[in-house]
Amino acid sequence: MNKVLVSLLLTLGITGLAHAAGDAVAGQGKVAVCGACHGADGNSPAPNFPKLAGQGERYLLKQLNDIKSGARPIVEMTGMLDNLSDQDMQDIAAFFASQKMSVGAADPQLVARGEALFRGGKLTEGMPACTGCHSPNGAGLDAAGFPQLGGQHAGYVAKQLTDFREGNRTNDGDSMIMRAIAAKLSNKDIEAVSSYVQGLH
Repeated sequence: MNKVLVSLLLTLGITGLAHAAGDAVAGQGKVAVCGACHGADGNSPAPNFPKLAGQGERYLLKQLNDIKSGARPIVEMTGMLDNLSDQDMQDIAAFFASQKMSVGAADPQLVARGEALFRGGKLTEGMPACTGCHSPNGAGLDAAGFPQLGGQHAGYVAKQLTDFREGNRTNDGDSMIMRAIAAKLSNKDIEAVSSYVQGLH
């Protein structure tokens, strides 16, 4: 198992696990504008805006850089990061990473299917379980830049999986892990697994 993880990390180009040099205290003073959509502590009250609280610092920083560079276009974020320095973004990532993500609830009608996908994948179609990268409790793997899913809004997760599947989101790297996985998910699969992770903690 260790060999598989090491191989996966090397495949993703993660050879040095450098940690962002963000300052969470400084970051708290830089997130006022972010709070309008994502909540003051990163727990967005709106299901179309992601919860940033508790998200891995490495993952957050990558998304901020991708959004700023245009590698991940998000209409609502247009121009929002233009005046931020690298240090500003590191501090913001550190602040949100230091917060705790709130947990939602899964739809009881979708739990069985969602859990089966999250924990078992669709092996007959070559889709691995989500737990391999996002951990059994959905906490993610910050050192590798894999995001926390447990507690994230179902609506937001469903949109991201659909965007990966349809090729509208492509910033998962050259290995195209999320695009390849999402391609194997039906609309009903996406609905179920998204609901399941919303209540996962």
